[in-house]
Amino acid sequence: MGLSATHLLLLLVVVVLLFGRNKISDLMGDVAKGIKSFKKGLSEDETPTVETKVIDNAPAAERDKSKAG
Repeated sequence: MGLSATHLLLLLVVVVLLFGRNKISDLMGDVAKGIKSFKKGLSEDETPTVETKVIDNAPAAERDKSKAG
């Protein structure tokens, strides 16, 4: 007592009649955008963030000269 091909076809026809082709295609487009956004978010999370540190090895006298002039 499972779903046959006829039952699935009848269900598909009812869904198309209720929602219309345009709404279904819009919905599928929104689903595709959501999946792309989700995948993009996952790929961004996997990339490690690298923090850069500025190390100033110049003597204090040279740093003061560069600030003054």
